[in-house]
Amino acid sequence: MTTRPRARRMRVLEAEPIRTARLRLDPLRVDDAAEMAEALADPALYRFLGGEPPDEERLRERYADLVAGAEEPGVSWCTWTVRQAADGRAVGMVQAVVGPDVGGMRAVISWMVGTAWQRRGYAAEASRALMGWLRERGVGTVTAHIDPRNAPSAAVARSLGLAPSGGDHHGEDVWTDRPRRT
Repeated sequence: MTTRPRARRMRVLEAEPIRTARLRLDPLRVDDAAEMAEALADPALYRFLGGEPPDEERLRERYADLVAGAEEPGVSWCTWTVRQAADGRAVGMVQAVVGPDVGGMRAVISWMVGTAWQRRGYAAEASRALMGWLRERGVGTVTAHIDPRNAPSAAVARSLGLAPSGGDHHGEDVWTDRPRRT
């Protein structure tokens, strides 16, 4: 199946390359689908997300939508393929959905690292770099939605300085860098 071209939409932010000591965060390309389908093929990755690992065709469709951008004015979908700097191999992805907030911008971030590359700190390293990139562009509040049973993602969130807000988003706990003051 071939994907149809999609018009690029207006964005507040555009994903740019980000580097860390061990990783490259490359702006997502539709052509990343084949490699990512392999990297994210373990059904265990979807235990808390639901569904099954997407095949290359489904990822191509999804990536084409992500690359085209959000239809909602003022909202940007910024997605990166996370690669090992040493060999360029794709190990996962990070994403930020950026939109307006009172007095500035807010981002909801997410991360996913393939099973073969977990327990190396890649999710935290990539997400920390993403948060730094967002801060440099004026994003004031960062949140993540995490299934309450997903202890590894909660640990990543904690390492980023996020804390549970007490909020709920479709059954997931909302973690934020701006916790409510009691």
